[in-house]
Amino acid sequence: MTISSKDDLPRPPAGGNRSASAYARFIPREELQGFAAWRPDSFGDDFNEIPASLRRAPEPAPPPPEPEPMPEAEPAAPAGPTLEEVQAAVAEARQGGYQDGYRDGLVALEGFKQSFAQQMAAQIGQLVAAFNAQIDTLEAELAVTVAATATQLARQVVRAEVAARPELVARVAEEAVNAVLLSARHIRVFVHPDDLPLVAAGAAEALEARGARLMPSAQMQRGGCLIESDVGRIDARIDTRWTQAAAVLGQDMPYEDKA
Repeated sequence: MTISSKDDLPRPPAGGNRSASAYARFIPREELQGFAAWRPDSFGDDFNEIPASLRRAPEPAPPPPEPEPMPEAEPAAPAGPTLEEVQAAVAEARQGGYQDGYRDGLVALEGFKQSFAQQMAAQIGQLVAAFNAQIDTLEAELAVTVAATATQLARQVVRAEVAARPELVARVAEEAVNAVLLSARHIRVFVHPDDLPLVAAGAAEALEARGARLMPSAQMQRGGCLIESDVGRIDARIDTRWTQAAAVLGQDMPYEDKA
């Protein structure tokens, strides 16, 4: 083995960027001028000939690796719930669901009742309004029918009364004469010829008191009279009085039927 002398060893260029520590462990191949392959059995006397300054100190043994920290033990997973706990949770959930459903059902029922009541009130109101309208119409028609029937019945009664009691014309004539103003003069009482004797006998005092003259008229109907004076006249004819009475009942029904 050939060892180069100290002067033959390459030195780092001056002003270089490499520090002296870069050559503490190895020498680059391109900076060596003479070298030979080293074998382990080549150590001998030649090794002692190497200057001490060129001998490399043995590298210190690396420190033993620090022991890795033991991983912290993970907490043990809690044990699962027992059967009693599961059953209790199910019972509690069932009870809560029942209460919630019962409350929601009551709210829905109350809303339905209010909605149904409003609908029924509206329908019943419409029904009652329609019923009242029909009743009003029926009452109006019934009133007209009743009034017409009553008027017809009254006309038949008047006719029958005049025919059965012709002497009533004397009372009619007396009332008409008394209705004439006291200042009236030239009072004349026109009656049907058949009623003339009846009025003369039944109303003689009233005619004499007012100085009225009783006169027959074929145009007069039986049962009535017509009084004329210098201040006007009083129409007490049976058909005129009947028309006034029928008008009070809302009827336009003549005393005599039209042909």
